[in-house]
Amino acid sequence: MGICRDMAGTQQGLRRKGGNRAALFVYAMEGLENMAFVANAVSLVTYFFGFMNFSLTKSATTLTNFMGTAFLLSLVGGFISDTCLSRFKTCVIFASMELLGYGLLTAQAHFQQLRPISCKNGAASQMSHCDAATDGQVAILYTGLYLIALGTGGVKAALPALGADQFDEKDPKEAPQMSSFFNWFLFSLTIGAIVGVTFIVWVSTNQGWAWSFTICTIAVLFAIIFICMGRSLYRNNAPKGSSPLVRIIQVLVVALRNRKVQIPENAEELHEIHEKERVDNHEIIKRTNQFRFLDRAAVVTINDGPWNLCTVTQVEETKILIRMLPIILSTIFMNTCLAQLQTFSIQQADTMDTNLHGFKVPGPSIPVIPLLFMFVLIPLYDRIFVPLTRRFTGIPTGITHLQRIGIGLVLSAISMAVAGFVETRRKSVAIQHNMVDSTEALPMSVFWIGFQYGIFGAADMFTIIGLLEFFYAESSAGMKSLSTAIAWCSVAFGYFTSTVVVEVVNKVSGGWLASNNLNRDNLNYFYWLLAVMSVLNFVFYLVCASWYKYKAVEDKHRDSKDNALEMVNA
Repeated sequence: MGICRDMAGTQQGLRRKGGNRAALFVYAMEGLENMAFVANAVSLVTYFFGFMNFSLTKSATTLTNFMGTAFLLSLVGGFISDTCLSRFKTCVIFASMELLGYGLLTAQAHFQQLRPISCKNGAASQMSHCDAATDGQVAILYTGLYLIALGTGGVKAALPALGADQFDEKDPKEAPQMSSFFNWFLFSLTIGAIVGVTFIVWVSTNQGWAWSFTICTIAVLFAIIFICMGRSLYRNNAPKGSSPLVRIIQVLVVALRNRKVQIPENAEELHEIHEKERVDNHEIIKRTNQFRFLDRAAVVTINDGPWNLCTVTQVEETKILIRMLPIILSTIFMNTCLAQLQTFSIQQADTMDTNLHGFKVPGPSIPVIPLLFMFVLIPLYDRIFVPLTRRFTGIPTGITHLQRIGIGLVLSAISMAVAGFVETRRKSVAIQHNMVDSTEALPMSVFWIGFQYGIFGAADMFTIIGLLEFFYAESSAGMKSLSTAIAWCSVAFGYFTSTVVVEVVNKVSGGWLASNNLNRDNLNYFYWLLAVMSVLNFVFYLVCASWYKYKAVEDKHRDSKDNALEMVNA
């Protein structure tokens, strides 16, 4: 009876922690950290070109490499979080690295001797005579940039998983709350991005980069303070100690070594951890029939040890990752389309009328349009769409993760098609007013671009968070952060493949985008090509999604707790 009371007390203690109160601190950190990151993502190319005296090409390449690397480095944060540090500690340590990076950029922007004399105010013909940044000045810049990339990568991997840990997906009451967490996580990310691309971009344009970087530094400092304030409320999942990548490699090695061993007909004969050997929060994943050759890693032989025998759960961890790879691959192209909206659509905006009731909208602030759409759509999705569809489907999230991702992919294809029609109209306006070679703004409002941005904002709302939620829910307990990081890698590869797609299309088409004059280029054809390719990509995704098998967990440990609670209540 005493044991039952202890177990009931433990259960009540867990319920006092976590939940929406703990998630509030996660939202605060994400909003502040993303405010700084996004503000620089849309405007750093101006700093490279105007203040570090980089060429236009080098400025664009430096920014693209920085963005892609930041999302790729989330794998490092995910690996560390799952292996040796808790998610909370990972967030604090990596955010501190990011803080140091912004501090370096602030110092460089403030002290003239740390950067070259700016050629920003010189004539275009004099740009080639500007003094290049010294090796030391470039080293300071790159050190600051990649400390930020490493820091934000670690935060992006660990923070969503830390927030989701505050809700038990197996609890009928908390499962819908976990789905809402991902929606409101995106909402906080969106609010931070809106402030970043408006206020901080305005500061960098009108008050100087030293002030802009200072605000970013203070924002990340407060992000660290907020996440630490909630420490006593968090449900912390301790790292498993063993690397998830090592466990996967062990399965592959043992399966290859046992390639001639026959798989027993009775799945109970495969090696698995016994009930008495299980530790707290350990889950047992049920065996699936896909990739049966990997089951050989769990066949009991005369040899023992992690490099000779694996558990069924360990084998299923590997199968889950293999099943996830086609899903992540089929979402990369959507992020390739996103990269075009952050480059070509900005260039379109530069040729259009950017006046809004007497206020001239800065070019880097144009991405605020999809963010505003997301700001409105996310609460409607969480409070209206999800409860409504939940009544019909019985699914806590309203629709499945894969259905949510699929809707986003469809919307991204529609966005590219709309972008093609808007560009066709923009070119027709240039021709009608005899402004094909003019550098003056066309008599066409920049908010025409809002159509493609708005649709893509909705696509982002469905796909990005659908991916994060899908990878978190489907990964094993020891791979939550790493799987979240893999979801972010879709964005990274989207940035990296964008350049390749543009170059290949430009070469094959004979120069759709080669004249450096959008009024003479065929950007509309390029957008329509992306729309067709997005449809083909969606077909590929449908095949992958229909083939995917959701994981099933044997939760005997929870059953024993529930039985104990029933005895206490009796």
